[in-house]
Amino acid sequence: MNLIIDIGNTLIKLAVFENNSLISKVNSTQKEFENNFQKITEEYEDISDVIISSVGNFSEKEILFIQKKYQTIILTHQTKIPFINKYKTPETLGVDRIALVSSAAIQYSKENILVIDVGSCITYDFLNSKNEYLGGSISPGIDLRYQALHNYTDKLPLLRPKILKEYLGNTTKSSIHIGVIQGVVNEIDGFITTYKLKYKELIIILTGGGAHYLVDSLKNDIFANSNFLLEGLNYILQNNKNKC
Repeated sequence: MNLIIDIGNTLIKLAVFENNSLISKVNSTQKEFENNFQKITEEYEDISDVIISSVGNFSEKEILFIQKKYQTIILTHQTKIPFINKYKTPETLGVDRIALVSSAAIQYSKENILVIDVGSCITYDFLNSKNEYLGGSISPGIDLRYQALHNYTDKLPLLRPKILKEYLGNTTKSSIHIGVIQGVVNEIDGFITTYKLKYKELIIILTGGGAHYLVDSLKNDIFANSNFLLEGLNYILQNNKNKC
């Protein structure tokens, strides 16, 4: 069994895979991590290998603790991956994006793939039918947009994301909700349209914690998969076992 530890900017995800099947997933705060890690490793005693992917804070002490118990891979740009990386600064490419593109390379071989991850940031990553990763783009995530409106103005309130069916806000709160959510929808549809001008055959994957706010509003055909990044990390771990 494999244990996937994905450290994001707000949450840590722990996922257990048996071969390529996800059998358990836990979302944890940094404070709850040790307790949740203990529970999941006690429940699944057959765990033998771990991969750690971190774009957030994770201490050296925690990493050493895991390494003492399990054969562990720390994902970096130097880890063996299932695609050709043509990013000009591979050392700056986020490990979350590496995992997402790895998932695309394994699950959609010989296809043009655009992976859109809606998290703290919204990332767009493109893998062509030659298995070449060409790059993408990064924009502020949904929560960041709400926070920016509040933090950089004197009177706008800080709101939690909310889906409204109307397109015309008649209060300040509804105007913010529509501006943020519909703004992201329009952005994503716009990016997809731009890619499709060059790549008519294009598979679009939507993932990330904020994807559920958008999936029903996007005009384009998409595949929604909330576990796409975890699956990519598991593929990388499977491909690198006994090489760490």
